[in-house]
Order: sequence, then C-alpha cells, then structure tokens
Amino acid sequence: MLIPHPAVLRRLVEEYETALAEEAEHGGGPSPRAEDLAYTLCVSTGTRNVGRALEAAHRLLAATPPRSEAPEVGVR
Repeated sequence: MLIPHPAVLRRLVEEYETALAEEAEHGGGPSPRAEDLAYTLCVSTGTRNVGRALEAAHRLLAATPPRSEAPEVGVR
C-alpha cells in the first residue's frame, strides 16, 4: 500500500473533522464535501469505511514526526 504524505493526510483529517462539526452545527445529512473527503480518506488509507480510515490516519500520523511540509501537488 502507498502511504500518503503526513501533511496531506493531516489536512484531509482536519478538513473532514471540520466538515462533520459544521454538519452537526447545522443539522442535516452529510454534505457533498464531507462525502468527498470521506472517500479520499478511505482511498488514502486503503480502507472502505470512514471510521477505519480515520483510525488508520491517526495511527499513521502518530508514527510520523510533527508538521512536515506538504508536497506541491495539483494545479493552482
């Protein structure tokens, strides 16, 4: 399995948890953004369940040094 860069994984987890908090605050079902982040977390961690993806992400992040810079990816 490929292991995602820690900074990228950390950002995914933070964004997903923020999206969940916003949903809880406003009520209603999952937003498209939260669903996209959940899918990306699952793909990034090689899981099929967002709960397991978060567990795997936290485990991976705990095993890495704090706050390394994210690689430049994508188009700006």
